[in-house]
Amino acid sequence: MPPAFKRVPAIDKCFAILELLARSKEPMGISDISGALDLNKSTVFNIVYTLMDLNVLENHPVGKFVCGTRFYILGNLAGKRSELIQSAHTYLEMINEKTKLSAFLGIRSDRQSILIDKVDSAYGIKLSSEIGLRMPVLAGPGIKAMLSQLTDEEIDEILARTELKPYTPNSIVDKAVYKKEIQQVRNTGIAYDKEEYIEGMVSFAVPIRVRAKNLQAAIWAVGLTRQVPQSSIPELTALMKGISEEINAIET
Repeated sequence: MPPAFKRVPAIDKCFAILELLARSKEPMGISDISGALDLNKSTVFNIVYTLMDLNVLENHPVGKFVCGTRFYILGNLAGKRSELIQSAHTYLEMINEKTKLSAFLGIRSDRQSILIDKVDSAYGIKLSSEIGLRMPVLAGPGIKAMLSQLTDEEIDEILARTELKPYTPNSIVDKAVYKKEIQQVRNTGIAYDKEEYIEGMVSFAVPIRVRAKNLQAAIWAVGLTRQVPQSSIPELTALMKGISEEINAIET
């Protein structure tokens, strides 16, 4: 027999809300959730905004809620059953083996990219980051690849409330120029970072399409500038774009 315990009704309601939003094909508002679950609006309001404060839910668009990146990451970490991770992980290993560069998979959370998987086996040099790491706009090409999947209007809205900080002398701090970089990624299928975020490091990213609504993902490879001579860039670009095409064909 299990030990006696006192059930916590708030947790029952919290998980009912999470399950409802996880199953919903569209973002839902407080009234939508309240009506669907027959819960008091004030109860739903307090639970939803607590979950949003924890990044478990996201307010997108304003007044409507979807499962957030923390919810997504926790699900992935619990056994790594995510279709996206399962589909992409082999390709991260391929990038790491063929290029000797560290390979990462991330998703977008508003103006940040969040690392959800990696392969960074040591090949003399190891560039590592922890899963769950959050990186802001301008932090590498991954966020460029993710933003390239948005409309111009959505990009404008994000840039309007973003300060582009100069991490290195090569950082792009002009918003019009940064938007053109994103549009170029949309046209070419690959993003570059040539010491824009960290001096002495270069990286390459490709956008990954995800079936989940309002979610953008990318794969990127990172190395020291001396690991990536100019002559190797065409081959590395072809490898990354080929991987993007293969993964996108799977429709993760």
